[in-house]
Amino acid sequence: MKPIAFSKDERADATAKLRAYFRDELDQELGQLPAEMLLDFIGRDIGAVFYNRGLYDAQAVVKKKAEDIVEALYGLERGDR
Repeated sequence: MKPIAFSKDERADATAKLRAYFRDELDQELGQLPAEMLLDFIGRDIGAVFYNRGLYDAQAVVKKKAEDIVEALYGLERGDR
């Protein structure tokens, strides 16, 4: 599987959120480099779980929409052929 790649802005935003979480919730200061390393770990070793959940959710939406389309098409059938 291709690793998750973040843009520079996405990385900056994510590491800022990690640092704020550690500070606010855990009363721990997390430096920039450790925050980036944690982000890399999450993306590499845990990110697939979140990614796959998103895929499963998207598949369910597409399946439901396809069923709705098929149902609508059957509704367009005419009795006289």
